[in-house]
Amino acid sequence: MAVRPILELPHPALRQRARKVKKVDSSILRVAYDMVDTLREAAGVGLAANQIGVLRRVIVIQLP
Repeated sequence: MAVRPILELPHPALRQRARKVKKVDSSILRVAYDMVDTLREAAGVGLAANQIGVLRRVIVIQLP
């Protein structure tokens, strides 16, 4: 999908409360796929949606 920039402190989006996901639809799946691509590009272990500027309660985790 797409690699998105990862926000760092003191970016205000990292201090805001993310909204619950009530239904997994195509927009949520698109965000999740983008998060996986971003996580792999950054060689990270976990990523929350607010770290890419999306204020939804979505996380992705990659275990070795």
